Amino acid sequence: MADSTTRTGSLWSAHVADLAGLGEKARLRSLAPRRGIDFASNDYLAMSSSPRLAAAVQEAIARGVPLGSGGSRLLRGNDPEHELLEEEAARFFGSESALFFSAGYAANVALLSTLPQRGDLIVHDELVHASMHEGLRLTRATAVSAAHNDPQSFDDAAREWRAKGNSGRIWLAFETLYSMDGDMADVAAMAQVAERHDAIMLIDEAHATGVFGPDGRGIAATLDGRPDTVVLRTCGKAMGCEGALVLGPKVVRDFLVNRGRPFIFSTAPSPLVCAAVREAVRIMADEPQRREALRALVAHAERVLAPHGALPSGSQILPLILHEDARTMAVAASLQAKGFDVRGIRPPTVPQGTSRLRISLTLNATFEDVDALGMALLEALR
Repeated sequence: MADSTTRTGSLWSAHVADLAGLGEKARLRSLAPRRGIDFASNDYLAMSSSPRLAAAVQEAIARGVPLGSGGSRLLRGNDPEHELLEEEAARFFGSESALFFSAGYAANVALLSTLPQRGDLIVHDELVHASMHEGLRLTRATAVSAAHNDPQSFDDAAREWRAKGNSGRIWLAFETLYSMDGDMADVAAMAQVAERHDAIMLIDEAHATGVFGPDGRGIAATLDGRPDTVVLRTCGKAMGCEGALVLGPKVVRDFLVNRGRPFIFSTAPSPLVCAAVREAVRIMADEPQRREALRALVAHAERVLAPHGALPSGSQILPLILHEDARTMAVAASLQAKGFDVRGIRPPTVPQGTSRLRISLTLNATFEDVDALGMALLEALR
């Protein structure tokens, strides 16, 4: 046993040292179970526990829909449920086509690594999600960052690139609602930038889908159906399921099916999940009271938590920036011990010196829960 332990330490010494370094910086991560009142999840509309979703899955099982797909979509994994979901989603969001991915991460990697071509330029918001950065790492195009939520910075980057004689396509990659700050993009201004430069927008609506827009269609709902717009809408947040829909012109769907390696070489998502997502789309349209209740909860939380340092964002995400990694995790632990599931967020997820509590407001919490969190937060910050 001693020899085995010694050999393990030798084989994995670099990794052990790396983990030790994270521990010294108060950045070592570990998995923790759900416990306490939900102020951490992305289940914004509490749809994951919707009886309608459960009934949709039960009905699908009763009519023989399988749990597993059995292969990639290009082999035998293409179940009728995949196509039914994509047809219904395209109609609902007003897009020419839809393509379902197993996760938003895979979808963003596919979009950024597949659609822009060699000789093109991708201008991306500096705070886009890690999944977009992974796609940028794999792209053949040139990629530059723009200042956060600054359409003029996007415009300047595009003009500078054209002034150097480049003639390729310009792509603008950004989110509509940023998950760590809760702030929102000016999609109308970004659309104007796209028009000025004949650019294509790659828009991530992960945290806005279900919460904003008519019938929960998102902040970018007014752009759906445009030939210069490709939108990613994840299904594992406000929609309460999992997976992601890419919506845009049919040529985008066809190109991803033929060239998108994360799509081609992945086992197709569960057909049962497709049945659940179809029902989630209907719930978004049928139950606007969920969005109304969330808006009321957000307004109440801003009044209660802002005096303690939480930054009102106009969305369901309220950051409380504590700067120091160790203090952030200590405050989070204190709140968790009092029964509130609030998580600390540290670099590299957020920029250096901006460690924070990410207070996520969902319909899994009540006004009274928010009031109690405010009291606990006051004590924890002392």
